[in-house]
Amino acid sequence: MGFANLVNRQIVKGLIFFSLEVLYIIFMVKKGTGLIGGLYTLGTRKQGWVTKPGSLLPVLQQGDNSMLFLLYGIATLVITGVFVLLYFVNLSSARKALSYRLKGKRQNSFIKDVKELADEKFHVSMMTLPVLGVLFITVLPIIFMILIAFTNYDREHQVPGNLFRWVGLTNFKNLLGGNSILSGTFSHVLGWTLVWAAIATFSCYFLGIIVALMINKKGIRFKAVWRSILVTTIAIPQFISLLIMQNMFNYYGPINELLVSMGFGRVDFLTNNAMNARIVVLVVNLWIGIPYTMLITSGILMNVPAELYESAKIDGASAVQIFFKITLPYVLFVTAPYLITQFIGNLNNFNVIFLLTGGAPTTTEYYQAGKTDLLVTWLYKLTVNNYDYCLASTIGIFSFVVCAVISLLTYHRTSSYKKEEEFQ
Repeated sequence: MGFANLVNRQIVKGLIFFSLEVLYIIFMVKKGTGLIGGLYTLGTRKQGWVTKPGSLLPVLQQGDNSMLFLLYGIATLVITGVFVLLYFVNLSSARKALSYRLKGKRQNSFIKDVKELADEKFHVSMMTLPVLGVLFITVLPIIFMILIAFTNYDREHQVPGNLFRWVGLTNFKNLLGGNSILSGTFSHVLGWTLVWAAIATFSCYFLGIIVALMINKKGIRFKAVWRSILVTTIAIPQFISLLIMQNMFNYYGPINELLVSMGFGRVDFLTNNAMNARIVVLVVNLWIGIPYTMLITSGILMNVPAELYESAKIDGASAVQIFFKITLPYVLFVTAPYLITQFIGNLNNFNVIFLLTGGAPTTTEYYQAGKTDLLVTWLYKLTVNNYDYCLASTIGIFSFVVCAVISLLTYHRTSSYKKEEEFQ
C-alpha cells in the first residue's frame, strides 16, 4: 500500500498508507493470527490443579478464557475489515493519481488533501470517528452476543474455570422442538408476548384517541388542566408508578383491604392467578400509555381541516360516522409509524411486567419463566438467575427477528409509506 502514491510523489500520503500496512502485518504476525485461531478453538487449556515434573505439590494452572478468545477474535476480524476498507481507499487514491498523471494534471499535495477534508470532504472528517465508534462500541458487542447463541456458554461452562465450545444450531433446535420443555416454554412465552403487545398497543392507542377527542370537544372547559393531569403520569418516573401500582394490587394492599371492608374476599391479582395477573398488567399499562397517545392525537386533531367536519355535518353524518370516516383515517395516516413503534416497544416492555408481577405466577411447566413473562423478561431471568447466556442470546435473536419482520411488513403496507406525498 502507498507505492503508487510514492511513485507519483505523494510522499506523505504514500508513507501513511505504507505505515498502516506495516502496522497491520506486525499485528497479525504477533497477535492477530493467534487471536483468529482462538476464535476457532475458544481455548484449549482448562483451569485446574496440575503437578509439574519435578514438583511434589500441585499448582493451580490458569486456564484459557473462552469469552476473551471470542471477543478478541471478533475484534481482530473487525480490524481486518477496517484494513480491507483502507486498502480499497488506497486503490482509489492510486487510480486517481494515475488519472491525473495521464492527463498531465498536477497531483494534489498532502496539504491540499487535508484542506479538502475541511472543505469539500468535511463530511468524511466528521463521520470517521463516529463510524469507528459505532463499529467498536455497538457493532462488535452485537456480533459477540449473536455468536454466543452458537456456543454452550451456560451455568456449566462458566469462564475462566471452564471452557465453552461451538455447538452450531443446537440452541436453536432446542427452542424449536429439540427440547420439549424449552420449546414449550418458548412457544407459550412468544404467544403471550404477541398477545400482550397487540392488546397493550391498540388499547392505549384507541383509548388515547377517545380521551383526546373528549378533551378537544367544543364546550369542554379547562382543557389545559385535563391535559396536565394526564401528563403527570409521564412526568413521574415509570418505575415509581409501577412500584406503587404493585403495592396497591398486593394481596394485602389497599385495593384488597377496600374489598374486605366492603364485604368481599381478597383477590390474588398478581402472584397465583395467571388470568388476573395478565388483566392487571394490561390495565396498569393503560395508565402509562394513554397520556402519550392523547398528547400526540391532540396535536393532530388541531390540524384536521374544519371544512371536512362542516361538510360532513351538512351531509347529515352522525358523530360516529364522522369519527370513522374522517377523524380516525386522518389520525391513523399520521400516527401509523408511531403505532408500529409502540407495538415493537411493547414487545420489549420490560418495566411493566418485571416491576408488577416479576413474571408470576410461576409454573413447573415452563423453564425459568412465569405465566406473564415476555421474551425480554425471560431472557433477563436466564442471564441473571441461571447464567444461560447461550439460550438467552438465542432468544434475543428470535426477538430481533420478530420485531424486524413485523416492523418491515407493517410499515411498508401503511398509507403513511405508500401515500406520503399526498399528505397535506
